[in-house]
Amino acid sequence: MGCLLLLAFLALGMAAAWRLLPGACVQVRLWLGAAGGMMAMMWLPSLFAFFLDFTAQAQYMALAAGAVLWGLCMLPWRRLWTACARLAHGAWGAGPAAWGQMRSEGAPDPGQAGRWADLSRSAGRALAPAEEAAPGPPLALTLGLVLPFLALAAYLQYTHTLREIDGALYVGQSTYGDLCLHLGIATGLRGASYPPEYTLLPGVLLGYPFLFDALSASMLVLGCPLALSFTLPGTIAMGLVFWGFVLLAWEMTQDALAVALAYLLAFLNGGLGFAYMLDGWPTDSTMLREIFTGYYQTPTNMPDLNLRWVNVICDMMIPQRTLLGGWMALLPALYMLCRGIKTRAWGWFAALGVWVGAMPMVHTHSFLALGLISLGLFAWEMACCRRGAKHPAGAPLSRVLGQYLLYGGLALALALPQLLTWTFPQSLSSGQLGWRFNWVNTRDDGSFIDGYFWFWIKNVGPVYLLMLPAALNAPPKLKGLCLGALLVYAAAELYQFQPNVYDNNKLFYVAFLLMLPLVGRLLSALWRAVRRIRGRWLLALPLLAVCLLSGSLSLCREALSQYQLFSREEAQAAAYIDENAPEDALFLTGGQHNNPVSSLAGRSLVCGTPTYLYFHGVDYSRQQADVARMYEDPLGNLDLFQQYGVDYIYISSYERASYDLDQQTLTSLFPLWYQDGFVTILEVAGQPEGQLQDQVQDQD
Repeated sequence: MGCLLLLAFLALGMAAAWRLLPGACVQVRLWLGAAGGMMAMMWLPSLFAFFLDFTAQAQYMALAAGAVLWGLCMLPWRRLWTACARLAHGAWGAGPAAWGQMRSEGAPDPGQAGRWADLSRSAGRALAPAEEAAPGPPLALTLGLVLPFLALAAYLQYTHTLREIDGALYVGQSTYGDLCLHLGIATGLRGASYPPEYTLLPGVLLGYPFLFDALSASMLVLGCPLALSFTLPGTIAMGLVFWGFVLLAWEMTQDALAVALAYLLAFLNGGLGFAYMLDGWPTDSTMLREIFTGYYQTPTNMPDLNLRWVNVICDMMIPQRTLLGGWMALLPALYMLCRGIKTRAWGWFAALGVWVGAMPMVHTHSFLALGLISLGLFAWEMACCRRGAKHPAGAPLSRVLGQYLLYGGLALALALPQLLTWTFPQSLSSGQLGWRFNWVNTRDDGSFIDGYFWFWIKNVGPVYLLMLPAALNAPPKLKGLCLGALLVYAAAELYQFQPNVYDNNKLFYVAFLLMLPLVGRLLSALWRAVRRIRGRWLLALPLLAVCLLSGSLSLCREALSQYQLFSREEAQAAAYIDENAPEDALFLTGGQHNNPVSSLAGRSLVCGTPTYLYFHGVDYSRQQADVARMYEDPLGNLDLFQQYGVDYIYISSYERASYDLDQQTLTSLFPLWYQDGFVTILEVAGQPEGQLQDQVQDQD
C-alpha cells in the first residue's frame, strides 16, 4: 500500500501536468508532473496530520485531496477565463464608449470594443502560457544521459540503505553518518502529532526540514518495509534530478553538446584531488588501492588536504536526503523561472510562487538559494528597464514588476509560516551564525589554509576558471541568472548560515549547477570554433579527464564501499521494540549516532546523539548530563527516571563502554524486558504501581 500510494501521487501529478501544460513537450509535462506528485505526497499528509496525527487516515485523506486537486486541474480553465473576459468586456466596454459619445455628441467609438477584445485575448494567453509550444531535447540525448546515472543511483540506494547480510544491516561509506538521522525522523513520524518533535530530544520542535523523510514515513505507515520506503523514493528523486538538469540545461542553451558537457560536469564533478592521491603511485602502489579501500580517502573528500568539494552523487544526493528532495524541487523552480522570463507569461510566475512557497521545509538551503537567484534576476531586469521603455523580452516595466510582485508575494505568504514556526526559532537560537570569509578555507585565527583562488581551483577544477567567461558570454535574457548565482556564491562566502560551516556547500552547489549549462554552452562554442583544427581531440580529452577523473574515482569507491551499521543483535532488538513497545515510549540510551532504538524503531530518547543535535543548534547539555547520572548512579538519581518519564533502559556494548555503568544496580531496580546477546533492555514502566516512588522516598 505504501508503494501504491507513491505511484498514485505520481500518476495524479503527471495527469495534472498533462492537462495544464498542453503545449509543453512530453518530457517537460511528465517531469514536472512527477515532481509535482512527489511534492504533493510530501505536503498533503503532513497538512492532514495536524488534525489526524500522522496516521493511515491522514494518508488516505491526503490522497483524496490530491484527487480533488487533479479534478480541479481538469476543469476548462481557459474557456472559463475567456467567458469571464467576455463578461468583463460587456460590463466595462460600454462605459468608455458612452463617455466618448457624451464628449463628442456622436456615435460610440467602434474600435473600443475591439481593443477590449484584444486585451481579453492577451490576458488569456498570459494566464495559459503553456499553449506556446516549447521544444524539448532529443529523446536519445535524455535517455543516453539519464539512464546510466539512474541505474547507478538505484544500485547505490540499494547498497547504501540497510542492506541485510546475515541479519546485520549494512550501508555505504557516505551513508554511515547521515542515514541514521533520516531513519529516525521517518520512523519517529509514524503516528506522531503535529507539529512533530525531535525523537532525539523530546519537547523540542523538529526544526530540521523533514518533509522528504515524511514521504518515506507515509509509506511506512501503510506497511512498506523501512529500506524500501527509502530506496524507492530516493531512486525516483535522483532520476528526477538527473532528468530535470537535462531539461533545464536545454531550456538555457538549446544545444545538445552543451547539455551533455554540463551534465557530466555536474554529476561527475571533482577538482584536482586525483593528482594528490596519485602523486606517489609509481613508487607506492598502495596509494591507488587506498582510493578504493580507505575510509574517506576519495579524491573529492580529504579534509587533511583541504579537499572539500565533494562529488554531488556520493556525498550529497545519496546520504543527504533533505538536499535530494530540495534539488528535486529546485530544478522545476529554476525551469519555471527561465520560462517565465522568456515568455513573460503571468501563469509561470503564479505557479512559481506557489511552488517556491512550499520549499522551506523540504530544503531550506535550496529555498534561500532560489530567493537570492530571484533577487539577482529581478535586479538585472529592473536595471534593463527604463520608465516607459520596453523590456528586452518585449514587456513593459509595469508588467515585469507586477510579475515579480506576484511571484514574491505568493512565495512569502506560503513560506513565512514555515520559517516562523520551524526555521527561524531553531537557527537563531543556536548562536553560532555570523560572518565568515572563504568557507572552510579559513582557520580560527582568520588566516587562509590555501591561497584564495588556489583553494577553489584545486577543489572545483578548471570549471571554476570558466564561470566568469561563461557569464560574460551568456545571452542577455540569462545574464540575470548569472547575477543571481553570483549573489548565492557571495552569500555563502561571507556568512555562516548554520552551526556547521561546511554546510554552506549546499548554497555553493546551487550556484555551481545553475552556471554549468552556460559553461557547457561556452565549451560547445569553443569546440565548434576550432572544428577545422586537426587533433582538437588531443586538447579536449585531457581537459575532460582533469574535470571528471576525481568524481569518477569517487563514484567507483562509493560503489565498492560497505560498512556494518547495525549488528544482528541490534536489528533484532529494534524489531522487538517496534512490535512490543508503545509508540510513545521513552528510552534511556547512550549517545551513539547509530542508535537502533531511534533509527529503526522510531522511539523517543531521553537524549540522542550530539552528532546531530549540536549541528542543528539544539541545546542538549542538561539531558546529556542526566543520562550519564542515570546510568552511573541509578539509585541516587531515581527522581530523574520519574522526571523524564523513562519507560525502558537500553544497555548494549556502547553504553557499557561509554559510561561507568552500574548494571548490577539497574537490574536490581528494574525487571528484565528483553535480552539477546549483548543487548539488554530493562522495563521501568512495568514496575508495580508506586514502587518507583517508594524507592525514591527510601533513597531520600
